Amino acid sequence: MSYGTSSIPLMVTGHKLHYFDIKTIIMAYIKEERYDEQTTAAIAAHYKEILRLLGEDPEREGLVKTPERVAKALQFLTHGSQQDGAEILRSAMFNEEYQQMVLVKDIELYSTCEHHVMPFIGKAHVAYIPNGTITGLSKIARVVETFARRLQVQERLTTQIRDCIQDTLNPLGVAVVIEASHTCMTLRGVQKANAVTTTSAFSGIFLKDERTRNEFLNLIR
Repeated sequence: MSYGTSSIPLMVTGHKLHYFDIKTIIMAYIKEERYDEQTTAAIAAHYKEILRLLGEDPEREGLVKTPERVAKALQFLTHGSQQDGAEILRSAMFNEEYQQMVLVKDIELYSTCEHHVMPFIGKAHVAYIPNGTITGLSKIARVVETFARRLQVQERLTTQIRDCIQDTLNPLGVAVVIEASHTCMTLRGVQKANAVTTTSAFSGIFLKDERTRNEFLNLIR
């Protein structure tokens, strides 16, 4: 991948500044999105008909590629159903004699309500108390992402995150709180723009010990 013909300073040795032709720099990381062609075509065909039923002309300039875009968007928004949260955690498990709370809070969350296929957006707070095994911190966020990127309800999403961590890491306890705004009730229906839904799920010591549970709740305020 070429970036032109200019040179940029990349390294200093002693007092000498070295320049490199930017054309020699090749991107080592490329992010690609791949979609199943048959699935995309089938969804697009249905969505094209939906546009017609809504009184639109799917052949007009602004809508010609809309069915394909929507087909790809729906596949992206639900790709978590093809992922395994437990496998994500197992990919970075380490033996560690740490038995205090591990909390990852304010994890951005984007999911899709299965009742109206509209987004709900918020944040998740996830904590666990290890019992000889820890996992990479990013894996907690990835577990949230895996279960969020599905057709969901917030209540089930909350318990799925808890159960995945509890069953895979076997910690002393897990705590999950999700706060989210649902566009299915802010943009339509009751249209309450400031409404926020909070759900929680606890296991182990967080369920049995009020002091531990309150410590978690105080930390996420």
